Amino acid sequence: MLGSAADAEDVLQETWLRWTNVDLDAVRDHRAYLVRVTSRQALNRLRTLSRRKETYVGPWLPEPLLTTPDVADDVELAESVSMAMLLVLETLTPTERAVFVLREVFAFDHDEIARSVDKTPAAVRQIAHRARAHVAARRPHAPASPAAARGALAAFQRAIETGDVRHLLDVLAPDVVLLSDGGGVRHAALRPVVGAAKAARLLSAGLGPDLTAEPTHVNGAPALLVRLAGELDGILTVGVDGGLVTHLYYVRNPAKLSRLAHETPLRR
Repeated sequence: MLGSAADAEDVLQETWLRWTNVDLDAVRDHRAYLVRVTSRQALNRLRTLSRRKETYVGPWLPEPLLTTPDVADDVELAESVSMAMLLVLETLTPTERAVFVLREVFAFDHDEIARSVDKTPAAVRQIAHRARAHVAARRPHAPASPAAARGALAAFQRAIETGDVRHLLDVLAPDVVLLSDGGGVRHAALRPVVGAAKAARLLSAGLGPDLTAEPTHVNGAPALLVRLAGELDGILTVGVDGGLVTHLYYVRNPAKLSRLAHETPLRR
């Protein structure tokens, strides 16, 4: 719902504090109570994040989360936490996003969602319909299979490690889109870079003998942990279609690279 592990942990902590201070004998349905409190805390945080992103320097990307390889086996779960889907969710209002996640990812009924977001069930149905149509119009094509994604990423890894721009162009789709997030702290393009030639030039400018790329899994998909001279430079994830890389997401903002030491297991 938040696109940020750090903010999700803060919401979890706030929910836990409320839970420990409530009279549990007065709570008829513990699960419903926790869902309601967590959703409302997340909504408050979403509104704060929306204001924060208005002054963010350059493109904003979700915080990469190191996940276990088996997350990719659950296609719906993997898509729901992917960089591409989280960016689509960014185009929803906070309430639309909360309703969409609760309904489409966790399959809560409209009445339960209504209590969580302070809306009537009828209003929640309308919001859910509107959000679903919005996401359907913007969501990426059917994600590549894990094997296809790994193959394309391996070819891309060889290209950037060797610094061979020609090989780099071979694995990039002609209309590839590169988004890089430096947050004003690290160098990054201030706008999306569109087109294989432009993306290859930008990437090649940062290539060198000191670059290494280590395969990993981030947000339920194959990714590359990029280091320069042994120091972590960023996380690069890709969107793949037809064996070619169609989207590149490169997170360099140090504040967003804190969840890469340990894998986070995800489940529904």
